[in-house]
Amino acid sequence: MYSKYQSPLSERYASKEMQYIFSPEKKFRTWRKLWIALAETEYELGLDSVTKEQIDELKSHADDINFDVAKAREKEVRHDVMSHVYAYGCQCPSARGIIHLGATSCYVGDNTDIILMTEALKLVRSKMINVIAKLAEFALKYKDLPTLAFTHFQPAQPTTVGKRATLWLQELMLDLEDINHVISSMKLLGSKGTTGTQASFLELFEGDHDTIRKIDNKIAQKMGFDSCYPVSGQTYSRKIDSRVLNVLSGIAQSAHKFSNDIRLLQHLKEVEEPFEKNQIGSSAMAYKRNPMRSERIASLADYVIADTINPQVVAATQWFERTLDDSANKRLSIPEGFLAVDGILDLYLNVADGLVVYPKVIEAHLMRELPFMATENIMMDAVKRGGDRQELHERIRQHSMAAGKKVKEEGAENDLLQRIAADDAFGMSMDELVALMKPENFVGRAPQQTEEFIREIVKPVLDDNRDILGMQAEINV
Repeated sequence: MYSKYQSPLSERYASKEMQYIFSPEKKFRTWRKLWIALAETEYELGLDSVTKEQIDELKSHADDINFDVAKAREKEVRHDVMSHVYAYGCQCPSARGIIHLGATSCYVGDNTDIILMTEALKLVRSKMINVIAKLAEFALKYKDLPTLAFTHFQPAQPTTVGKRATLWLQELMLDLEDINHVISSMKLLGSKGTTGTQASFLELFEGDHDTIRKIDNKIAQKMGFDSCYPVSGQTYSRKIDSRVLNVLSGIAQSAHKFSNDIRLLQHLKEVEEPFEKNQIGSSAMAYKRNPMRSERIASLADYVIADTINPQVVAATQWFERTLDDSANKRLSIPEGFLAVDGILDLYLNVADGLVVYPKVIEAHLMRELPFMATENIMMDAVKRGGDRQELHERIRQHSMAAGKKVKEEGAENDLLQRIAADDAFGMSMDELVALMKPENFVGRAPQQTEEFIREIVKPVLDDNRDILGMQAEINV
């Protein structure tokens, strides 16, 4: 196993569940289910050449795939679908002649791709909802904890730790809207033949258009779908792949933003990702607690975002009803996009479930900056005491500049309050000024916004999906 390349997505990042969805076993079992669905449909629509006994024989070997026979055959004929038709026929001799009847390779290839992507989207959705649940729990827990907010990574008006978490949540809720839409709109290719005209079925059913019109919907229902795309060439539109990868990219973007914030907060020592007892942060600096999980989220997210260019190029460069320059690309870009997002969401769930908050550090950072942010309130109180607003504004500006210079150039503490207390124009004592310095007075509606967002937007989604909550993320390394 150590002598050939192995994908890190399988070895290190993606879950067993997602790996199975894109495994050869899942793929070829789905092919056989599609061949059974086709034979059943042809039988139910009155095709005399297909019998119930043949269908029963196909069903009896639906799962015990003779991979060795198919692999050996593919070396001879260089065609994966016909190799598996041959292998299936070896196990089902009486049904050999009706396997794949009237179909082209894309009947199993493309329909399987749609089925696997849909199943993978549903797994991604489940993991997203579990991440949303953990972030909502975190947001409510810290909805009242004031913290320094930043614009341009410069100190700005305070918010709360919980309110900041709603920003991460809102992006995931937008992604959830997108993935719900894509899942609900996924359709099968159906069985439309070599160029999408169903000419082969017109021949099989002796020109009976009304019967042929029923084929696609019957196959769709047997495979758990509502319908098929109404028209196609030999393949479904490759824009479907692009649409799916765009949803994955959106999730990656949201996760990347979260990981950026956590890494910055960990630098500030305000919030940290989980760090296990025996975890090593650095090979050289034993004291370090590097945010490796958040960094891995960012790294995998970069890959997913870049991966979206693959289906875009494929969709844009297809020729007429079918070219095969999509195949090798699809084998890589679609599964790996899903495996990477799966790894991202496992990491996201793990980090969100174990975030460590340091309120004392948060308070210290906030209190160093709060006097600057309180100047508007101080000025208004001074005006109420008879001061001149314009004069007070200029005095506060001068005091703020002087205090800021002292902090930056001398590394001294912020003495803005002392300067204002010593200025008779304000008529305010140091005790009165300190009494104003309550962080909760400067966070606006952050606690209420957090409660309202969770109650009105997030909780209904969690209530509707309570049966899939409780996932635990397993991090391999």
